[in-house]
Amino acid sequence: MRRFTYIVTDEMGIHARPAGALAREARKYSSRVTISAKGASKSAKDVFGLLGMGITRGMEITVSCEGPDEKQAAQELESFMERNL
Repeated sequence: MRRFTYIVTDEMGIHARPAGALAREARKYSSRVTISAKGASKSAKDVFGLLGMGITRGMEITVSCEGPDEKQAAQELESFMERNL
């Protein structure tokens, strides 16, 4: 399993547009990708799950990747988040 933490910098947090983009990016990998914040965990591949977490600017989230392409998924998702969230 690979993990990393990220502090959300998008002014509106993870709202519809970034949630959709993140879910699309996470679906590229066969590994299970989970986002954890505020004591809850949801699949990063589920737009509605991400929206329901209420992640706002400045919140720290933990991303966990587990599966055959976990190393690549973690590296590329972290890069994606730095550019988009």
